[in-house]
Amino acid sequence: MTTQDIFNAVVAFDEAAVKEKTKAELDAGTDVQSILNDGLISAMDDVGEKFSAGELFVPEMLMAAQAMKAGLEILQPLLASGQSSSKGTVVIGTVKGDLHDIGKNLVAMMMEGAGFEVVDLGVDVESEAFVKTAAEKGANVIALSALLTTTMPAMETTVKAVKEAGMTVKTIIGGAPVTQAFADQIGADGYSADAPGAVKLVKALVA
Repeated sequence: MTTQDIFNAVVAFDEAAVKEKTKAELDAGTDVQSILNDGLISAMDDVGEKFSAGELFVPEMLMAAQAMKAGLEILQPLLASGQSSSKGTVVIGTVKGDLHDIGKNLVAMMMEGAGFEVVDLGVDVESEAFVKTAAEKGANVIALSALLTTTMPAMETTVKAVKEAGMTVKTIIGGAPVTQAFADQIGADGYSADAPGAVKLVKALVA
């Protein structure tokens, strides 16, 4: 048995198998980092590539992310105890006035799967909350989501608040009505159209 079994279980959206194989690998003494990177993270990379190629769709990505999270939950205590190094901290949330969270949740799960520490503030989040939490957590990136055109100005308010606070944290935005042009206009550090793209973007920004 190898981490390939965990990889296969994630790609097959099989939560129960992911849990079982992850526990078995730990019992066998496999390195936590290897289980995380070769089993869980590489599976989500694979799913992300298939999504980008149009072979998988959002429901399948959510199922894969749920399966990956099942394995991650088993590893979490070991990761928290310092047997693993986080790639960085991402504060994520849906902006003020917007209650949509499917896209945000998917990005958060994939960020976790990619080895980032994720602080999810939920929906309808004030710009002050993003700034305060990012400062407290020493975050590398603030990820803002919006699904309504009417809440897009809240993204601009938050990006402005981050700059006014003199923080070095990067800001990225995403959501159905959002574009790269809008990101440029409000001075955000990046934009992604989907969850795999968001993970690639954050990896590039914190590199």
